[in-house]
Amino acid sequence: MTPETLFTPSGVRLRLRVRREGTLNWLLLPGGPGIGSQSLHELADAIDVPGAVWMVDLPGDGSNPSSDNDPYRQWPQVLIEAAEALPNCVYVGHSTGGMYLLSTPELESRIVGLALLSTAPDASWRSHYVATTLQQPLRAFDAALAVYEREPTVANLRDLAVASAEWNFAPASLAAGRDLLSRMPYNTAAVVWSDVNFDNDYVSVWWPETIPTLILAGDNDRIVGQHGWDQSRFEGANVTRVAAKGGGHFPWIDNPQAVRDAFTTLAESVRDYRAR
Repeated sequence: MTPETLFTPSGVRLRLRVRREGTLNWLLLPGGPGIGSQSLHELADAIDVPGAVWMVDLPGDGSNPSSDNDPYRQWPQVLIEAAEALPNCVYVGHSTGGMYLLSTPELESRIVGLALLSTAPDASWRSHYVATTLQQPLRAFDAALAVYEREPTVANLRDLAVASAEWNFAPASLAAGRDLLSRMPYNTAAVVWSDVNFDNDYVSVWWPETIPTLILAGDNDRIVGQHGWDQSRFEGANVTRVAAKGGGHFPWIDNPQAVRDAFTTLAESVRDYRAR
């Protein structure tokens, strides 16, 4: 039997969360960056898909330490190692995690399915986020940001994330959202690396031509704007796009049934794709 924790040669950590009957391996990659894959535990528990569900942490991200002095020089290409560690992989990327996936074209030949959650095809999503901060200012967030900028510690990063909860979750899920953000592992070095080397200039460099692909977001995601997906090049017989009603940036918290249904459809599409 496959061990419950795997490490790739470069230190990508895969931890088993759910095992069901089936041969698929679902690789859940968190957003952030700097937040651990524990942020996707509720997603892993909500989806009812065949096979095994793994939580993926890149080296130097979340609670996954690295013996390498500079693990980020291998980002995001180390994602390939995780896809090669197990057979029949479906990669699931949340927010920045999805952007890392779309920056690694070698994945296309190594996976049998792709799910992009609350993510975007390029950095234009940032204007949507800026608009949110201007139209719905949060005094607690501004105060926490000032503290974090003076002293960028893990504790202050956590406080900053918790202070952003009203932007990330629907009102009915706010308490659950704050709890989620308060118990996550964070990594400030990953935040700095992505801010300097990735976030501002990100543009997807590949798009699946045949593998089943799910684009899913809450219909009220105030963090990552979804208008970038409206381009015709992101349409296709292999692509399904879902807007989870009432969902925010973590739609499986706000509307788990919609997310569960979308993943059930994706799993069926992957089954049909592999049967060709």
